[in-house]
Amino acid sequence: MVTTLAAAAALAMSPQVAMAQDAAADVTAPLPPAASAPVIDSAPADAAATSDAVPAAGAYQPLGTDMIKGQPVERGMTFQNQYTDDGEFALWMHDAILLPVITVISLFVLGLLLWVVVRFNRRRNKVASKTTHNTFIEVVWTVIPVLILVVIAVPSITLLARQYETPPADAVTIKATGYQWYWGYTYPDNGGFEIVSNMLSNEDAIANGEPAMLAVDNRMVVPANTPIRLQTTAADVIHAFAVPSLWFKLDAVPGRLNERLLTIKEPGIYYGQCSELCGARHGYMPIAVEALPRAEWEAWVREQGGTVAGDPVEETAAPAAAAPAEAAPADTAPEAAVS
Repeated sequence: MVTTLAAAAALAMSPQVAMAQDAAADVTAPLPPAASAPVIDSAPADAAATSDAVPAAGAYQPLGTDMIKGQPVERGMTFQNQYTDDGEFALWMHDAILLPVITVISLFVLGLLLWVVVRFNRRRNKVASKTTHNTFIEVVWTVIPVLILVVIAVPSITLLARQYETPPADAVTIKATGYQWYWGYTYPDNGGFEIVSNMLSNEDAIANGEPAMLAVDNRMVVPANTPIRLQTTAADVIHAFAVPSLWFKLDAVPGRLNERLLTIKEPGIYYGQCSELCGARHGYMPIAVEALPRAEWEAWVREQGGTVAGDPVEETAAPAAAAPAEAAPADTAPEAAVS
């Protein structure tokens, strides 16, 4: 009986023992040459990773706070520094013509008032003068103001004409859309993508080294030294796109498309705000314009999924789909030969 049970146990355990031996043999046996694991050289991969870490020439690099040029300054007494030709002309007109004329007229009127107070007071003139007309004085105070207005009108009309100059045909088109209460920037010439721009919190702006209530999460990126056809419209109420350092202000009206030429002379960051009362959060619609060299701007456009004039056009899928159909007769040729 015992012998019979022992024989039965040995028969039952023999398959498991055989399987364990086979598994051990598989683990200890060396791999054949064909199945040996390939040796991978990590040097090319490391080199590729290093090359990816270094930005290529012309790649987009966001401008730092050291490039902030157009912003309000503490205790400022005049206009911001100007970075467009129209802005420089307007600033020259203000400093060289308007301000001197205003100063001279104000001092002249103040002198006349003081002279009249001292010369024609009641104590010195017991009997009031009854003079009603003075031809010479009347001619003078008519001709001189006319000449002053002519002097002011010439540069004023010139500036107006410059501001209404039509953008050239090759200008880059950017559409600024005002929403309650943020801005959207669309690039119709570069694929039609839109960038939505919201104001950063004061904490985030200060942490970034940017001015509070002017810094945004996404700037309007434009090329420097390039004519820009800047169009404005609105989705809800009337807004106004205004950047003082670029001498630019244009209303954004729902259902209407306004446009004006803008050419920024040098790269930099320029801040502005909505300048039309548009609701409860009107004061929280800042504008941040980032002007880049043309090559960097084009790299930024491509990063957004857009296109630039001169980029190769991607081939459509139709020719690729036709290729298998053309190869079909070749596949059937051996069958015809066999038959």
